[in-house]
Amino acid sequence: MQPELQPIIDEPALLLKEKKLLVIADLHIGIESELREKGLQVPSQTNVMEQRLISILTTNTIQDIILLGDIKHNIPSSTIQERSDVNRFLNTIQTYGALHVLPGNHDGNIDRLLPPTIKLHPSDGFVFEGIGFTHGHRRPNKEVMQCEQVIIGHTHPTVMLTDRLGYRTFEQCWLRSTPLSDTLIEKYPTSPTSQILVMPAFNPLCGGIAVNRDPLLGPFRSLMDIDNAEVYLLDGSSLGKVKDLKE
Repeated sequence: MQPELQPIIDEPALLLKEKKLLVIADLHIGIESELREKGLQVPSQTNVMEQRLISILTTNTIQDIILLGDIKHNIPSSTIQERSDVNRFLNTIQTYGALHVLPGNHDGNIDRLLPPTIKLHPSDGFVFEGIGFTHGHRRPNKEVMQCEQVIIGHTHPTVMLTDRLGYRTFEQCWLRSTPLSDTLIEKYPTSPTSQILVMPAFNPLCGGIAVNRDPLLGPFRSLMDIDNAEVYLLDGSSLGKVKDLKE
């Protein structure tokens, strides 16, 4: 029996209630410095994200917290402010539960910023409570794909909505898909994976990929049946399948 995964309404966060587990992805702490270089003066979101996350953690009973990649933003090196913010953020959040970090493509040298009490997992994924977790920027390991449920981030999925006047808006969304059987069997012959869930980014400044217009990022683009993937907004609204939302 698959564990019941419950997206938190109006938040890009995933709850596994019976296991007291919370999952978020794509914090991108320090992204403001890149935006400033492009002429956009944006206040730091680190404190805002910290308070949002603390609110979720104190509202629910949580024992374990998984940060599913891209904790920091700047590559290959981090600014002094970014290093300070990452360290302070992690130290604060770990007081609310056992903290697990899975490195994403923006997390080079993240091990240097982690307090010693935080568990660092391999970047090709790990299994926790029978669920496979991987950031999504590289091919996941065999153990992850042998799980019935696989959770990824990396893509920052959004859906492009167009009104009658042609005005476009982009809304963060969840993407739930079955795998492409032939591709999956070829790459992971013993895989029983039956569901892949793509998480929206926790940092609202990240932007994202419009799943009904643009291809997904990373190797899961060829592992997922994206056209038949189901799209859900953060408020829980079901928009149907990706193929039905394309222009």
